[in-house]
Parts: sequence; structure tokens; C-alpha cells
Amino acid sequence: MEVQAGELLSKINYPSDLRKLDSNRLEEVCNELRQYIIDVVSVNGGHFAANLGVVELTVALHYVLNTPYDQLVWDVGHQAYGHKILTGRRDVFHTNRIYKGISGFPKRSESEYDTFGVGHSSTSISAALGMAVASQYKGETDRQHVAVIGDGSMTAGMAFEALNHAGIENSNLLVILNDNCMSIDPNVGALKEYLTDISTSKGYNRFRDDVSSVLMKISELGPNAHEIVKKIEKSIKGTILKKSNLFESLKFRYFGPIDGHDINHLVKVLEDLKHIPGPKLLHCVTVKGKGYALAEKDQTKWHAPGLFDKITGEIKKSYSDKPQAPKYQDVFGHTLVELAKMNDKIMGVTPAMPSGCSLNIMMKAMPNRAFDVGIAEQHAVTFSAGLASQGLIPFCNIYSSFMQRAFDQVVHDAAIQKLPVVFCLDRAGIAGADGPTHHGAYDIAFFRCIPNMIVSAPMNEEELRNLMYTAQLKNHGGPFSIRYPRGKGVMVDWQRPFAEIEVGQGRKICDGEDIAILTLGHIGNEAVKACQELNADGYHPAHFDMRFAKPLDQNMLLSIFAKYDQIITIEDGCIQGGFGSAILEFAADNQYKGQIKRLGMPDDVIEHGEQQELWEECGYDKVSIINAVKALVVARPVKSLVG
Repeated sequence: MEVQAGELLSKINYPSDLRKLDSNRLEEVCNELRQYIIDVVSVNGGHFAANLGVVELTVALHYVLNTPYDQLVWDVGHQAYGHKILTGRRDVFHTNRIYKGISGFPKRSESEYDTFGVGHSSTSISAALGMAVASQYKGETDRQHVAVIGDGSMTAGMAFEALNHAGIENSNLLVILNDNCMSIDPNVGALKEYLTDISTSKGYNRFRDDVSSVLMKISELGPNAHEIVKKIEKSIKGTILKKSNLFESLKFRYFGPIDGHDINHLVKVLEDLKHIPGPKLLHCVTVKGKGYALAEKDQTKWHAPGLFDKITGEIKKSYSDKPQAPKYQDVFGHTLVELAKMNDKIMGVTPAMPSGCSLNIMMKAMPNRAFDVGIAEQHAVTFSAGLASQGLIPFCNIYSSFMQRAFDQVVHDAAIQKLPVVFCLDRAGIAGADGPTHHGAYDIAFFRCIPNMIVSAPMNEEELRNLMYTAQLKNHGGPFSIRYPRGKGVMVDWQRPFAEIEVGQGRKICDGEDIAILTLGHIGNEAVKACQELNADGYHPAHFDMRFAKPLDQNMLLSIFAKYDQIITIEDGCIQGGFGSAILEFAADNQYKGQIKRLGMPDDVIEHGEQQELWEECGYDKVSIINAVKALVVARPVKSLVG
């Protein structure tokens, strides 16, 4: 649904149009841009509060910088809607996150203004530094390089690695710290408290207001003034704050904190910073959800609320008279609390996603046994391994695509040491509108190659509960992974008594004579629907829910090989090295002579869209399964009736 932009915004197609305006009109631009984001997101969905919080900063950056020549990198990209609207995509912004529409994140192939593709946190400083060093090498000394990073993203080790490197490079780099005390959930940890100390220090803010203007005048006195200013500034900051400034200890010039919603002051400061060489950090204090009262009040709820009435704030839901199946994440959250009440060794760990994975349920019920460690996946894994080394049973919940960031820790700190960490991988498979940076495509492939690792996937809520129950019953000789998708399951009556599942044991869903369908995880429900329609059409496939990609159910597979000369494997993950590949390898090792067809995510980048749309595109939705079965059954050779 298209929404009309305001009178001034409708005339801004690119930042060059914005720069033609007198600075006294920028506040009006901000008001129209904020309202346009509210109008579009309310009817089309998307990330909301983060974008409202950086409206003034976005306008100021494109007003002061000569983008795209000057390079602007947004960390994560949740907050880049205003950037997209101002850089040639206003008229297609209504397609944001919709299948075949524009991406919800900055994307290099989409626009020259999107200098670096993002989606995961804490990459912006590294990328912008690489760009700055490249520009310096090419002699482009006038080129500006800006990384906009939130205080939540600053908790990741990668951000500090980049700061540490940038401090010794004399590159033209500006890091803007967008400090709103939030990622998706409220920020945690010592860094949050440190930034709060700075931003609320009355002494420091008096220093900023009263002394900075004097220093600027000193800088005009001569060629040696720059070094004098740096020494005076460093001395006064250290005295007033009564502690070393973290960023200045990394050899950054630190400026701020300033009000990130004062557009006129932002413009003035950014203009000044353009002329200061070397690595700089500007600390902006903003309010996530700024300008929409409900979003300011409950920033987690309004991070990505879905469709809503912009006047009343009512979030629209698809109501049904029938009871609805729960989200897998909520099954995880409630089940973990049940198990923790039964087993006092169970702990919960997540890297900054307590509401996204529903660990917040345990954090509320058992706050001393559940940990949000910030955006720090590597730390989350090794912290969990440390807990396990002392006899505890950590359930470490990390989104599948985020687990990619901690592969080494899984291998080195958990698997090699045979520590019983339970990895619960939310958002496994097609993640939907967040697109390729968030699809959980690779976890089956990269986990099943790790020694001592169990790789499992439930087909429904009951199986998720039972796999979680099984994982904590005893030490299985190493880590135990359980992957499940974003969204709802299929069972309304899901809170059933726990039952142990034998590790490596699959189950038969339905019998048949024509062909064997082997599935792993929730996507097996598409096969169930396909088998029902195939039976009605006179085809008789058998369906097996394997439950484990590692170890495989060898006895079941050998009996399948003996009975069926054609097999289809189905997985909501990459086809290269995944579940189907595991079946092929086992078949080759056991001299299976039949045909095996694999359905799954192809060896390509899968763009954004609804799960059902992308299952269809990748060829493993219900219709694709039906077509694959019919094609194989019709094409198979007729067995001889003689002998």
C-alpha cells in the first residue's frame, strides 16, 4: 500500500535535493520523514522504533556529507529506513521487506548509497575502517567515512577489535555512537553503565557546553594549536569524569554526548568534525521510538510490532475462533522453565535476544539462572561451556544465523571438550522478511561436521519439548543442538507429559509402497499435507520423520534402502552438506543402488519474503513435494515380472 509523503519530503528524491534546502527547514524535513515512516510501517510492517530514533541523525548526515562519495555505513540496518527514503527509494518504500520488493536492510546491489550490506550487528566500524584505509591508499584524502553503531552493538567483541585497530590508523573515520540504552531488548552489562555515567554526568556536560567553544578558538591560533587542544581536552575530560575515557584510551577523539534529536546542533557538530583528521567518535544520545509515544514507552514491543493503527496504537492481529498453535520460541521458553523446576542444574543463556527467543520467561521466573550476555555470541557459547564444565546444564539459545558468528567456540570450547551445552537454534531455515542475513540456512551443514555434536530438529511442539527433555537427562558425550523455525507450530494441545527420545531414532509418519520421503524438522508438516493429497490422487508415498541429522537412524535407513528404490529428502536448510547430503553419504557407504532426490535451499542467496513464498521458490513446499513425487514415480523403471 502506497502512502503519500509530505510536501517537502516529496520533493527530496536524493540527498542532493536535501542539501539545496536552507538549514532552518531541516526540522520540517525531520517531522515529515518521521511521519512518513509511521504511515508506511503501520500499514506494511517492518522495524519501527529504531528508525524513529535516528531521524534527525539521518537527515543531518545526508545534509552534511557528500554521499555517496562520502561513505556511510549503518550497523545492523534496523534503523536505515530514513536513509533509504532519502536516497532514491521513497516511491518504492511501500515494498520494503515484501517478496520481490526492496530489502529491509542496506544492500549494496540495491543502491550506491548502501555502501556495505548489513544485517548482523557490530560490523560497521570494521567495514568503514576498511573503506577509510582504502581511500587513504588511493589518495582520496577528502573522503569521509562514517559508521553509525548503537550502544547495543558496541557490546560485541568485533566492535572493540575494530576500535582497537582504528586507533592506530590515521584514517578519516568517524564513529557515531547512537546511544539509546536499547538493542531489541534493554542493554545489559558494564558498558551500558559506563555510557550512562557519561551521558548523565553534570560536570562533563558543563565542560562540553562551556569549554568546547574556547578550544575551538584556540585551534585557530596557529599550526601547533591542534596538538595543544588535544592535550588540554584530554586532561579536562579525565579530570571531570574522574576516570579514563574508554574511547580516548583507544586513541579516538571523543566528542559528546550530544542530543541526537537536535538537528541544528547535529549539523553544526558534523560540519566541524569533517575538518578534524584521524579517528573520531561522536556520542549521540537518542530515544528509540522518538516521536511516537507508545514506542517511546515500550521500545521492545515496538521494535517491529507488525501492522498497527497509527492513531490508537492497536497492533493488528489475525484473529480466529479456533485455538491457535503457539510459536516455537514460546514452547521453548515455557518448557525450559518446566525443566528448570525439575532439574536445578539447568541454566539459560542468550546473546541479547531474551524476548526474541522467549528466554525472558525464565529470566522473570528464575532471574539468577538465566543470562542475557549482550550481543556477544562467541562469549555466550564459551560462557555456556564454562557453566557446563562445572556440572551445570546450560541451554544456550542463539538464532541459527547468529550462531554462524560463534562456530569456533562451538568446536573449540564445547565439542572438543565434550561439554554438554544444549544449543537451541531459533529461526532455523527460512526466516522470512529479514532475508538472507537472517535465514538459518547453514546450521545443519556446519554442525553435523563437528565431532561429538548431536544435530536434531523437531517436527512439532511435542517433539521440541521431548528433545529438550532428552538433552538434559544425561551427558550425551558433547553438545546437543535442537533447531526450530520462526513462527507457529502445528499443535494446539502441546503441553503433554515429557517422554525421552532415543538419540538418533526417527519415526514413521505413514506407510506407503511407491517412494520414501525423509524429512527433518518442521518442514515435515508440508510433507504430511503433500502425502494426504498424493494418496487422494492414487500415489502411496511413505513418510519418515528422521528427527536427527546426526547421528542418523541407521537401522531405519537400511530398512528403507531395502524396500524403496527411490527416496526424497526434504530440509529447510542448505542442500549443500545438509541433511540430504548426510543421507547420500550413508547410502554411498552402504551401496544403495536406488535414486535419491534432495529438496532444500539451493546453493544461492535466498532473498526476503514470507516463509511460504520462499519454500515455494526453493522447491520444497507442499506443491513442490507433490510434483517431485509424481515425477519420480512416473519416471521410475518398471520392475521385471519374470524370475
